[in-house]
Amino acid sequence: MSEEKRQNAGAEQAAEQTQEEIHELIRVKREKLAALKEAGKDPFQIMKYDVTHHTADIKDQFEALEGSRVSIAGRMMSKRVMGKASFINVQDKLGNIQCYVRKDEIGEEAYADFKKLDVGDIIGVAGEVFKTKTGEISVKAGEVVLLSKCLQVLPEKYHGLKDTDMRYRQRYVDLMINPEVRETFIKRSLIIREIRNFLDGRDFIEVETPVLVPNAGGAAARPFITHHNALDQDIFLRISLELYLKRLIVGGLERVYEIGRVFRNEGLSVRHNPEFTLLELYQAYTDYEGMMELTESLYRTVAEKVLGTTLIHYGDVEIDLSKPFERITMLDAVKKYTGIDFNEVKTEEEAKALAKEHQIAYEERHKKGDILNLFFEKYVEEHLIQPTFVLDHPVEISPLTKRKPSNPDYVERFELFITQREMANAYSELNDPIDQRERFIAQEALKAAGDEEANSMDEDFLNALAYGMPPTGGIGIGIDRMVMLLTDSAAIRDVLLFPTMKTLGKENQ
Repeated sequence: MSEEKRQNAGAEQAAEQTQEEIHELIRVKREKLAALKEAGKDPFQIMKYDVTHHTADIKDQFEALEGSRVSIAGRMMSKRVMGKASFINVQDKLGNIQCYVRKDEIGEEAYADFKKLDVGDIIGVAGEVFKTKTGEISVKAGEVVLLSKCLQVLPEKYHGLKDTDMRYRQRYVDLMINPEVRETFIKRSLIIREIRNFLDGRDFIEVETPVLVPNAGGAAARPFITHHNALDQDIFLRISLELYLKRLIVGGLERVYEIGRVFRNEGLSVRHNPEFTLLELYQAYTDYEGMMELTESLYRTVAEKVLGTTLIHYGDVEIDLSKPFERITMLDAVKKYTGIDFNEVKTEEEAKALAKEHQIAYEERHKKGDILNLFFEKYVEEHLIQPTFVLDHPVEISPLTKRKPSNPDYVERFELFITQREMANAYSELNDPIDQRERFIAQEALKAAGDEEANSMDEDFLNALAYGMPPTGGIGIGIDRMVMLLTDSAAIRDVLLFPTMKTLGKENQ
């Protein structure tokens, strides 16, 4: 047997032994629970526990709390029994702290019960704040109460939960074991809070719009379809927040935003999840220039409030959010990185010939503007590391955007790119109901030709525009990608508590 096979066989045997040991530990835990219930000490019958402090509070306020009695509650993450005295570590939402448990402090019967506790159990500890001889801030326990029995086995402390797939499927274990994961999701919450604070400070109002819609529009995406039994009609999960928020601008609300889940029936990758959190906002009497100012200010403000700096690191790249974001048109960006000036490309045939020459796959329905965008995706995006606004997209890929008065083949639209990723998408919103109808008709033709991501005609939205919508700037920002950037997370699943996963068969669970 080769050394490699011998090592593999040894690893398999170790894994089997570990699995056997785990089953035995679970069996013992259940026996302990049964004994507790039989003795009238069922932990699941305890209704509450009065917590006076969190672990971080005790450490931060040690000078004021030294010698005082506190009560904490959390998960016991380690336990070291040394005869009549023991040390345990208790973890709560803010951190962890050492607790010193002595038999003569809590009593003989209570100490016997304590010794039967398992790592992973949720306990309450009340006692005096002190500092050990080694200088560690601790709690000298006067009582230890079992609040909930852990009937599973926590991953080994120093190896943690390394199986990435299992981390995403069992996020609850991931949060217990990996403090950096907890920190990421705490930051996510703070980021969303600061976005709200920023927009509220600019007189925006937060609204809620339907998730189930008769027409999935506002983005180029394939929707999820479901059926409403009472109405006996198919409906869609929204792919965007746009069309309802614009209706509110028509209604006179002037500045509105929504932070909500949207759903797109597309693939999964490090950047994409079929359901994700989107911020969309609309502001009357401004344009995409106003949206650029708002976007720069929003990113800087949120970074400063949450991270305390506008100089952030993503992987091995340093991103400076304090500097003015670069601006470049899509035409100029493609010319910069390919040498091709699409202003000199006069026909669709010429554009398609260029695509063939550069081995860019396209569809027959694609027009010159579509080809320009394909060149941008292939040759430009990889270069956009520092914050960059890419301006003035082709009208073919922007069905809801105002045309540029100086060149109606292009629209007043920008996408913000940071670390090669699209982070925001904004328009000077189209408010001409006649032009909008023509754009919808063109989208319907694309849908009939097989484009599952094309928009559908929305008569009610057109009716709203017919009442008059003021000049408006609008923007969509993917919250998940923003959190990825500000927490230095490599994949979108790292910033989603429960990412979309394929259901495992019973044999894999």
